[in-house]
Amino acid sequence: MEKEKALRDHLVKLLRGGQAYQPLATLLQDLKAEIAGKTVQELPYTIWQLVEHMRLTLEDILEFIQNPNYKEPTWPDDYWPKEKAPADQAALDTSIKAISAGMEEMIQLVQDPSNDLFKPFPHGDGQTLLREALLIAEHNAYHVGEVIVLRRLLGDWES
Repeated sequence: MEKEKALRDHLVKLLRGGQAYQPLATLLQDLKAEIAGKTVQELPYTIWQLVEHMRLTLEDILEFIQNPNYKEPTWPDDYWPKEKAPADQAALDTSIKAISAGMEEMIQLVQDPSNDLFKPFPHGDGQTLLREALLIAEHNAYHVGEVIVLRRLLGDWES
């Protein structure tokens, strides 16, 4: 039981970030819609597209975890926004808040000892809560790096 609690605690730290990479909440705070929609030469995406992609992917994973009747979205169309920029600051803020809420939802699932980290979901093909938590952490870490690079290239990040 002590080892399982330690694992859950480590997963929460990994999901929150800040150990080996910038925490997502810190990275996205004070992000402005004008910056999020700017393109950088030679890069195929904007910060907005990365943020929305993280939101859509997180929501999909949470849906998979919690819905036995889960239907997989179409890749890549349902995982990436077509618009390069948010409609306005409110759209960007809504997306960021949804990511924050989704991350807290995932953290609650991981922290709840009644949720077996190792039991495969009956509606999946071997996926477990542990696997999905690691997938979210890995996915976010990858895109956090991209957002930092974009913010730096756009003169919007100094840390």
